[in-house]
Amino acid sequence: VVCDADALDTAHALPLPLNSRDDRTRNRPSGVVSRTVTDTNGDERQGRRRGRDRTDQRGPRLPEQIPYRQPYMRFAHTDVVSADELESIHRASLEILERHGMEFMCPESRSIMREAGAEVDESNGRVRMAPELVERLVSTAPAEFTLHSWNPQRNVRIGGRWMTFATVASTPHYIDRNGVRRTGDREGFRDLVKLAQMLNTIHYIGGYPVEPIDLHASIRHLEASYDILTLADKGLHCYSLGRQRNRDVLEMVKIARGIDTATLDREPSVITIVNTNSPLRLDIPMAQGMIEFALHGQPVVVTPFTLAGAMAPITLAGALAQ
Repeated sequence: VVCDADALDTAHALPLPLNSRDDRTRNRPSGVVSRTVTDTNGDERQGRRRGRDRTDQRGPRLPEQIPYRQPYMRFAHTDVVSADELESIHRASLEILERHGMEFMCPESRSIMREAGAEVDESNGRVRMAPELVERLVSTAPAEFTLHSWNPQRNVRIGGRWMTFATVASTPHYIDRNGVRRTGDREGFRDLVKLAQMLNTIHYIGGYPVEPIDLHASIRHLEASYDILTLADKGLHCYSLGRQRNRDVLEMVKIARGIDTATLDREPSVITIVNTNSPLRLDIPMAQGMIEFALHGQPVVVTPFTLAGAMAPITLAGALAQ
């Protein structure tokens, strides 16, 4: 389960802190208005009221952190649908893949699917897959794996009941310490990477915390990955925007970890997220990224981009099936 850091309040880490939430709130420094806003003027006013100099304590301060650890869910997942309903959605998705298939725009990806046993129509790029083929291939994916960092103490487990909190990815703007809304740039990007590094509730960098658009798109992945690998020791994410970008980031991870290609192929070290286009289409850059990561045993998170009622059925079950 990969979650946004904003959802931390809903998670339970093991072991639990000795103090309660109310105790943590009461012990929070008075100048901290919230987790993200610090009232430094309030410290000054409080210092004057108490009649003593508090200049040595002025300035932004963070609440006391819990020790760095990866949460583990102690309870079973919440069943949103019944087992029968889930099976119906699964069977419907297999029927869609068998009868309608998907459009694979990348010729190389169509060749790979043909070799795996899928039916390929080169006239329209449509690939159809039998249910047995889909289920056999899905069964080869591990239930859990370790995502390796160049600092082994920052390795995290993915899958099972492990929970991993990551930074948000590619927000277009950010708000600086003065409350000014700014367009994403490298300065803000680097500051947010540093913040993610110091926060114990963040387990890996799940993308660019803000998009550094002052870096040209052709080299942005190089500069941004360099900043993440040098300013933080947590795992990272690579955007699948074509084969070469993925290769570049994999080479940088090998350098940072001091490993060879064979070791990288055995040890997952970087995650990529691939968006399939709705309805039922996989474009060329995304397919190339998937292929490159698959060749080196790196994890790929596939997140279909569907808008219920527009590019997918209006019902939740129908949208999930597609």
